[in-house]
Amino acid sequence: MTSFDDLLSNVPVAQIADKLGVDEATATTAINAAIPVLLGGFQAQAGNPDEGLNLEGEVANQPHGLLDGGVDIDKVDVDNGSQIVDQTFGSDKNTVISALGNVGGGNAQDLMAKLLPLLAPIVLAYLGKKAMGGGGAATGGGETAAAGSGGIGDILGSLLGGATGGKGGGGLGDILGKAVGQNAGSVLGNVLGGLLGKK
Repeated sequence: MTSFDDLLSNVPVAQIADKLGVDEATATTAINAAIPVLLGGFQAQAGNPDEGLNLEGEVANQPHGLLDGGVDIDKVDVDNGSQIVDQTFGSDKNTVISALGNVGGGNAQDLMAKLLPLLAPIVLAYLGKKAMGGGGAATGGGETAAAGSGGIGDILGSLLGGATGGKGGGGLGDILGKAVGQNAGSVLGNVLGGLLGKK
């Protein structure tokens, strides 16, 4: 199982579908498109500690028990998730939501606007767990998780590599194209490319 599949296995699809009032197939499609975009945004922020999201601080701040025994969606801090999404994508947030909303030919902007703040804390909690060795020894506060952006950056790199289905992927644009369809993928690739270029 790739790290990306492992991350997806931590996402409570049925709970999210129920909370957002959609069927599980719709929720799964939306989640599979949204997570690579979040990861791409986080990777851009990992290289920009002075701008926008303090990624390591947010990773350290997530409740370490969130993933233990399966995520309870009612314990996800959606307000914090909204702040994370705002800080990650900045003025491009609506462009990201709009492009994601076209996944599957639907008009799911409203769904994506609600989904991203639910997913962001789960993804960050997963990064924190991986940064501390992936095991249950999440007792050391945020110190290990914040041990240099190389650690978080490396984890993000391996997750994004897994999202392409293995080695030899064509970078973020390729990941996004596969995740959300070529048209939306190119829009999101441009947005994330811009974020990555702000170093």
